[in-house]
Amino acid sequence: MGWSTRQLAELAGTTLRAIRHYHDVGLLSEPERRVNGYKSYSVAHLIRVLRIKRLTGLGLSLAQIAELGDADEHPDEALRGLDAELAATIERLQRRRTDIAQILRHAAPIDLPPYLGGAVARAGVSPAERSLTVVMAQVLGRPVLDAHAETLRTGEPDPALVEFDHLPADADEQTRQDLAERMLLSPAIRKMLTEFPSFQSLSADAPHGEEVARRALALAAFELYNPAQIDVLIRMNC
Repeated sequence: MGWSTRQLAELAGTTLRAIRHYHDVGLLSEPERRVNGYKSYSVAHLIRVLRIKRLTGLGLSLAQIAELGDADEHPDEALRGLDAELAATIERLQRRRTDIAQILRHAAPIDLPPYLGGAVARAGVSPAERSLTVVMAQVLGRPVLDAHAETLRTGEPDPALVEFDHLPADADEQTRQDLAERMLLSPAIRKMLTEFPSFQSLSADAPHGEEVARRALALAAFELYNPAQIDVLIRMNC
């Protein structure tokens, strides 16, 4: 005398709905019926349901279990594939945890890569420079960004750059010219100009191409800086 559907579900630790679904997708064969018409499940059905539960608990989908056929007792290949997927997922999650730890440790901006966000946070840059760095991270290549991060990490606060951050929009022409000349002598700017003397070298590894990088940086500058600051930047490039 076998088990009813409800008894099978309770014994296997699953639900009536799951048992019925296993039937619908062809994972569980239909049992014999008693004289009264009710289903009568055998030990083989119980073992099958337990095996399905075990495989789904390990991470295989019902479709994958169906594909195994008779090999589901020792599905070496499927489990090795699943193990590789889990290893990749663990690695991805570990990278996320590392990124989150760096963001929390340095109170770094979340819209920047950790290596760059930490440098920006420690350097205490202005809101405008921070936003410009976010745009840079999207349109410039890694060598430029690494150099920028290194400059932020090792550079000392420069009076000319601080003055630039606070330059009023109505600054007179002489003030702007003097500031442009002093900024060109800034160690941080001189380092960047030495390593990347032209926009072509600056955008050599631009992921979206030079024209996209040029347009994005120009748009960012015009939105983030006031007219006097933009004039200083133009004078520096003359």
